[in-house]
Amino acid sequence: MGLEHLGQPNESSKDESSVASELRLLTARVEALERELADMRSTGAIREPKTRPERPAPPPRLEPPLVETQPVTEEIAAPSLSLENRLGAQVFNRIGIIALMIGVTWFLKLAIDNQWIGPIGRVLIGLIAGAGVVLWSEHFRRRGFPVFSFSLKAIGSGVLYLTLWAAQQLYHLLPPSAALGGMILVTAWNAYMAWAQDAELLAAYALAGGLATPLLLSSGGNHEVFLFTYLLAIDAATVALARIKPWYRLLAGAFPATVLYFIFWYASFYEESAFSITSVFVGLFFLLFATVPLETRGNEAASQYLPGRFARSFRSVILPLGDAAFGSLAMYSVMQDSGRHWFLPWLMLIFAAIYLLIARLPQSATPAAIHLSLAVVFLTIAIPLKASGHWITVGWLMEGVALLWVAVRISLSRDTSVEAALSSSESGKVLLWLAAGSLVLGLSSVFALPFWYDTGTRATLFNRNLATAISAAVAFSLAFWLAWRAKQTNPGQDVWARFALAAALALDALAVLISLREIASTMSARSSTPFWNTDFAMALLGLATLSGMAWICLRVALTDRASLVWLQLSGGSVIPANLVAILTGVREIRSLWPATLANLDSELQRALAVSAFLMAYGAVLLAAGFWKRSSFIRWQALILLVFSIGKTFLYDMRNLSQGYRVVSFLGLGVLLMTVSFAYQKDWLALKEQNPQRGSEDIGNSR
Repeated sequence: MGLEHLGQPNESSKDESSVASELRLLTARVEALERELADMRSTGAIREPKTRPERPAPPPRLEPPLVETQPVTEEIAAPSLSLENRLGAQVFNRIGIIALMIGVTWFLKLAIDNQWIGPIGRVLIGLIAGAGVVLWSEHFRRRGFPVFSFSLKAIGSGVLYLTLWAAQQLYHLLPPSAALGGMILVTAWNAYMAWAQDAELLAAYALAGGLATPLLLSSGGNHEVFLFTYLLAIDAATVALARIKPWYRLLAGAFPATVLYFIFWYASFYEESAFSITSVFVGLFFLLFATVPLETRGNEAASQYLPGRFARSFRSVILPLGDAAFGSLAMYSVMQDSGRHWFLPWLMLIFAAIYLLIARLPQSATPAAIHLSLAVVFLTIAIPLKASGHWITVGWLMEGVALLWVAVRISLSRDTSVEAALSSSESGKVLLWLAAGSLVLGLSSVFALPFWYDTGTRATLFNRNLATAISAAVAFSLAFWLAWRAKQTNPGQDVWARFALAAALALDALAVLISLREIASTMSARSSTPFWNTDFAMALLGLATLSGMAWICLRVALTDRASLVWLQLSGGSVIPANLVAILTGVREIRSLWPATLANLDSELQRALAVSAFLMAYGAVLLAAGFWKRSSFIRWQALILLVFSIGKTFLYDMRNLSQGYRVVSFLGLGVLLMTVSFAYQKDWLALKEQNPQRGSEDIGNSR
């Protein structure tokens, strides 16, 4: 309609007014729609605050202080920053700190070289500059830049430390006590600011400066009381700060630093005259760090919310074990170097009593179990240490079993608390690795005993070496039982099955080791009473162990048919058992007819007896294979018979006399014909067996 009007030139004014009216109408409609939309939005915005006051106030959340007041560093590190932000905000910040510290150092050196400023002026400038930077950092913290503020505090504290160091070491303007007091004030101020501002990063700066102070003020002299008193104060403040916040990661710096300071001081300055004071300081350090895993009313709930795996593992596992190692080894060294060897067993009993007492104090499940296991370990080591070095091996083995028991106890724990959910897994893994390390050390020590490889010496049956090996077998039997129990309770954790498998292999290795003296002397001319000597008794013990492990692994394989490894391990135990039995029999039979120049006929009798024994053993083994319907056993018998055939044709036919040769061949022939007849008659229907049942042959012997 509008186009028609436009097509008429004589009515142009009417057309323009019509278009204008349509535009006004459309504009009005758009404005009406916008007002309606604005009203809808305003209605929705107004409705929401009207309902908020009607909501009941939420009850106060009963959360530990750590959850409500996280450290500033945790809040800042939470957002994911881009590479550009990290480069500009973090990398450049740290490089800037280093650059400024280097610049201050070079400025001091330049001032020294050119004598621009006197010593007193240099020290005053350094103190004023350091304090000024620290105070200036508060301006940035209040403006919302906490990390930059902490960086400035680190720079200012570093300047103060360097200035105090220069005043004492370079210019000798301050006595060591005054410089130490100044550094302590700087450290205390940083610690207070960290506590007041809830900044763990600033606390780490303070701790680093405090621990560096003894190095900065070191004059190369022996200042034991001064050094250890200062370190004890630093450690006590760190432990207290960790309990209040808690910032247990700070202890990961304080504890190793204390140990290193003690080691370096001990190696350089310890003398017997310092026995008393050194023992007191070691005891104080030990007791201070031993209190860290304990719970108090203030941190009982907060300890369940420790941030990070490392903090939880360090507090509950690493620190208790490290503190036990530091305290015991330090006191052991002090006793040894002071000539007080007689007190070492009593020292171990004291440590055991301390840990029994600590285990009864309030604490979480993991450190309580560790303290109890440490008490067991120290009780084991307390058996007179100087009687024999074998007790060290026994101590390692018992420690491994104790730690494994703790790991199993943690895995079987039904505790559903937050602390258990957060720390049980990593604590159990740490303890499992520590247990494996202790057991490996004990096993290696047993194998390192020269007794097993010196076949030329006689020994009684009840000797310390055999007792140590039996202790190792008992320890690995307990480890096997504990690991298999944990595996049955937690079927999804394959680590327990692997640990049980490793323990079974260790038992097989120990059985072979116990039999080693007997089988190693099979071809030697050692004189001993046949079938009534120590080596034969130990070989029987090893043979019994191998047979028992073969039976146990077979039982396990029947309960866990999904895996063939236990079936294979059972077969792997049967083979060395047969070898030990054969070599032991040959060794004892050979000793029945000792070869001498006066009686050469004894050599022929001995060779015939050995051949008869091999044939008889092969026949018995073959009969056992037919009885148990196990081709695995039958094949071992057939291999032994093949060896007997070779010995008869290659050795007996050439070296035996006519009569012995006849007896040897007749016996072999009768045996082989009997075996052949048994296979031809197929009494056990072996031909009808499925040829693909080879994987079940060992299991058929059940």
